[in-house]
Amino acid sequence: MNSWAVPDGRHKLVLGMVHLAPLPGTPFHQPHTFPEILDTALASARALYDGGADGCLIQTVDRVYSVADQSDPARTVAMGLIARAVVEATGGAFRVGVQMMRNATRASLAVAQVAGGDYVRAGALVGQTLTAHGMVRPDPLEVMSYRRSIDAESVGIVADIDSMHFTWHGGEKTTAEVARAARTVGADAVSLSHPDPRTALHMIASVREAVPHLPIILAGHTNHDNAARLLAAADGAFVGTCLESEGWGGKVDTGLVRRYVDIVREAER
Repeated sequence: MNSWAVPDGRHKLVLGMVHLAPLPGTPFHQPHTFPEILDTALASARALYDGGADGCLIQTVDRVYSVADQSDPARTVAMGLIARAVVEATGGAFRVGVQMMRNATRASLAVAQVAGGDYVRAGALVGQTLTAHGMVRPDPLEVMSYRRSIDAESVGIVADIDSMHFTWHGGEKTTAEVARAARTVGADAVSLSHPDPRTALHMIASVREAVPHLPIILAGHTNHDNAARLLAAADGAFVGTCLESEGWGGKVDTGLVRRYVDIVREAER
């Protein structure tokens, strides 16, 4: 599903994070732990589903990454098995997303297409961004050409434009300008975030003015206290830490999910 517009313009997407331990094919993977990684991912996805979330984003946390748009074959297979298991466990209305960090967008598209996922998140789609692992230089032509070659145009692409994963590097470019560039090359939605809610709201407003019909997903920094205010302006949010009982990377708690969703739904009325 590559349309992120909500029919009535009111329903906000709550997309919970499913954080994975280092996968096979990566330096910090612990041998023979894949079954446990799979079971933990399924438990997190089910907690999100049972708590009323609209979907999830399955994200690798492999600690060290290539800055190229590539993924080790074992890692890609592992992600595909996890994504398919989550799709089967949650049903068609639950949106399942894939993000293979740092920026393996083509592998993410392949996994989503084959496993029955709905979207991918691209840490960088246009421009370039400096990360702890080096400079990430995406190639949107390669991404969009590959998307078409595997008939994955129904798989949505959510592009980070100003977040913990992406900051425009080289010259001055506003968040709104990056959003316009991402939309031009084929992004179906954009994601942005800032730890200061007022700044985040200003960023959202600037993108709305520049690209009025482009869906905006918050890329972090929401919680039970600010979700109603921030999601009144955005179209959805990737939600992680505040739904995990032991903090970032911990077990997703169904009760915390349900409380977050209830706050958002109450604000929509």
